[in-house]
Amino acid sequence: MNFTAGMTYILKNSGSKEYQHPKKIRQEFRLMKEKLAVNSVTIVLQALMANPHVEEIDWHSSATPTDDELNTVIRAAQDEGLSIILKPMVNCRNGTWRGYISFIDPPVEPEPKWSGWFRNYTEYMLHYADIAEMTGCEMLLLGCEFVLAQGQEQYWRKLVLDVREHYHGLLSFNVDKYQEDRLTWWDAVDVISSSGYYPSGTWQENLDRIEAVVKKYGKPFYFAECGCPAQKGASSRPNDWTVSTPASEREQVLYYDEMMRECMKRPWCGGFACWAWVMSEYKHPKRVGSYSVCGRKTENVIRKAYRKAEEDGRTLNG
Repeated sequence: MNFTAGMTYILKNSGSKEYQHPKKIRQEFRLMKEKLAVNSVTIVLQALMANPHVEEIDWHSSATPTDDELNTVIRAAQDEGLSIILKPMVNCRNGTWRGYISFIDPPVEPEPKWSGWFRNYTEYMLHYADIAEMTGCEMLLLGCEFVLAQGQEQYWRKLVLDVREHYHGLLSFNVDKYQEDRLTWWDAVDVISSSGYYPSGTWQENLDRIEAVVKKYGKPFYFAECGCPAQKGASSRPNDWTVSTPASEREQVLYYDEMMRECMKRPWCGGFACWAWVMSEYKHPKRVGSYSVCGRKTENVIRKAYRKAEEDGRTLNG
């Protein structure tokens, strides 16, 4: 697979007018290619849990786009020559971060259990594995930032085997920052990936740590998420979406410049799926707290790095 010169595209709720205009979606992906020189788009959708301690996962509500809507977006991106990474995510309705999803272990009756959660999660993931197979997605992400759930190794290994019966593309699991060397079942998937929200000034030490994991497992690596809000001080805690400081385009530009520069020194770094492309930001590019790069000088930093990767013939495999 090519170097992942990627951007994240977050799907809206079901019923959005966006899905009724596939030509406009295609134009948006065309603009993304023009501004960022991307060759890949990570398409994100969500299922919802009431809170991080229930077994039920709702992927039939209006928060999740319909299969037809998802297929419309996938086709639009593919029509523009983009490879697709499909990323079904889980979020909590009460706002709790998915990293806190957990259950009493060993289980206690009649409390919710890991077994029930994984039964529901497997159903959810197999549905999108079928879509990924049918539409020819290049990669499927089996999870994102499940810090407390990722330790349930036996369940994850079983899920990988189940998914492989439905989908024959690449599989990865998006660990959270600092978790790359803590996951114990990287051998079960094809690609190592993580959320690279590392504070400015710490990239070298964290890349050194990740490099040891890449060498240990002999797997390709890329950042399935990365980025920084365009606001003052965000580069010191780029994963904190609750920071309320004045807008600063310069802060985001400098962060991306450092991230791209340091990561591209590592031959094993197979790419990025930056968070995120938000088309509406072209109308309001100074909105505080936004991770979007649309209409900002950050576009130039990304485009330069991605074009250099293409010129150098970099691949996902390093």
